[in-house]
Amino acid sequence: MIPSQMLKGTLEGCILAIISVQDSYGYEISRQLEKFGFGNISEGTIYPLLLRLEKNGLIVATYRESGQGPKRKYYGLSDSGKSELKQFFDSFEELDQAVHQLINYLKEVNL
Repeated sequence: MIPSQMLKGTLEGCILAIISVQDSYGYEISRQLEKFGFGNISEGTIYPLLLRLEKNGLIVATYRESGQGPKRKYYGLSDSGKSELKQFFDSFEELDQAVHQLINYLKEVNL
């Protein structure tokens, strides 16, 4: 299980990534994150993040019929969200490379 503090800085970007593929609603986003190995992230964590992303203009929400009860709130990426997602990927790739360099160095030193 990934510690919550490690998830904190990346979860918004990961949510943007999921929404970039297909408009999704909160529960569906939570299940997608679980499918990709993020563990069971509660809707109580997902919905405040979605609200923040919406307030910041990175996603847009629309209500759609669900066929299984009340309408669902679907989220899609805005143009600003697409730009933010690209920046997230670039930053994460840079961080990933730095962490791997450190890990490889430590393996060499400790051998």
